[in-house]
Amino acid sequence: MAEPTPDAQHQDEELGPPTAPMGRAAPTPLEMPDRASTVRLFGSHAFFRLWVAQVVSALGDWIGFVAVAAIAARIGGSSPEAAVGVVLSARLVPGFFLAPAAGVLVDRWDRKRVMVLCDIGRGLVMATLPFVDTIAGLFFVSLLLEVLTLMWSPAKEASVPNLVRPEFLANANSLSLVAAYGTFPVASALFAGLAKVAERLGEYDALDALRVSQESIAIYVDVGTFFVSALLIATLALPRPERVRSSRRFDFRQTFRELAEGWRFIGQNAVVRSVIVGLATGLIGGGMVVPLGTVMSTEVFGAGPAGFGLLLTALGTGVAVGIVGLSLVQKRLPHETVFVGALVGAGICIIGGASMSSITPALAFVAVLGLCAGAVYILGFTLLQTNVENELRGRIFATLYTLVRFCLLAAFAIAPMLSSLLDRLSDDVEGARLTLWFGGAIILMAALLARVSLRARQPS
Repeated sequence: MAEPTPDAQHQDEELGPPTAPMGRAAPTPLEMPDRASTVRLFGSHAFFRLWVAQVVSALGDWIGFVAVAAIAARIGGSSPEAAVGVVLSARLVPGFFLAPAAGVLVDRWDRKRVMVLCDIGRGLVMATLPFVDTIAGLFFVSLLLEVLTLMWSPAKEASVPNLVRPEFLANANSLSLVAAYGTFPVASALFAGLAKVAERLGEYDALDALRVSQESIAIYVDVGTFFVSALLIATLALPRPERVRSSRRFDFRQTFRELAEGWRFIGQNAVVRSVIVGLATGLIGGGMVVPLGTVMSTEVFGAGPAGFGLLLTALGTGVAVGIVGLSLVQKRLPHETVFVGALVGAGICIIGGASMSSITPALAFVAVLGLCAGAVYILGFTLLQTNVENELRGRIFATLYTLVRFCLLAAFAIAPMLSSLLDRLSDDVEGARLTLWFGGAIILMAALLARVSLRARQPS
């Protein structure tokens, strides 16, 4: 008889031994009800540990992100903005070339080991940053960090369905979204507070070798969070993909065959195809809001930089309300229908918000936009996790991350140029407003494509 996993042992202690009718297997830990509040919220103790690891890692990662930008600005000389842009571009480049291969490897290797080794690797790489004094060095370190993150993220997303029951997946994705982005304001506040810590530690001559500064202390904190995350993930009991047992050596031809297998699956599965098309294409339209937000606030609404802050607050509030609300009612909602409806709502809200002449009604549209965006993210990930087999999830999520990066980069690059062009061609309507209308139309087109893809699905 196989030995019970650590998670099964832990839950057995809380619930007592499982029972089953004669001739029927006892329920697995994910099938057994649990009265503990942690399990009611997170779905399982195992996912709770993974979520805590993500919170710790994300908090440190945001602190490190701010620290790296500060270091780049400090050593950038007369052009700090360009230096920051060059260093941060290193976080985009690997995704276009390495993400698909990373997805194949995640499906082939032990995912728990991948996450643990990537966390340790990111911690070791971050530990070198206080001793880097050139933009080229910062670029190279950021490149390595992103390569390791490209392995960690698909491994994490592919593992979630193995830790919670299907009805908990939407809640799990909501909590993951909170962990990933809700830690940013906390990290920013902590980074500001580390200035005092660095000032106090700088009084000790014995610490001179560590190059104590606000940035270096933030980096050392980030290193510690990666190691804590690795320790937490190492305690999880995760099933290994079948290929782990048979893959003895790296085979480039096999890698390309497995990559092609993932792309064929996307083309053949209507739900997966519609989600990826909806998320990626919709981000081209939604991403245009970021570079044009300040222009709309200043030149169209007349609210200045403070108005842009209000728009961001409304957007964040809408996302938060959407996450909480969807978590409460998602079990009673048809996920595919609501996903398409949320895309439609996001497109309408961008067009409506850009049509306003004052900031007050625009804030309402932006808040609903945030609500729809949160729903699209959560339901999109949930649909992928429930419709993709364990052996393919790494490749599917790696493909999604690649397309998301490409579409966001395209939106950031195209929106300002298109706005400037339309501004010169139009005498009556601002170029930024026209560009956002176009962005909203792209999102509506993405919703239409997703809907058509779902309707084309053949009945089983």
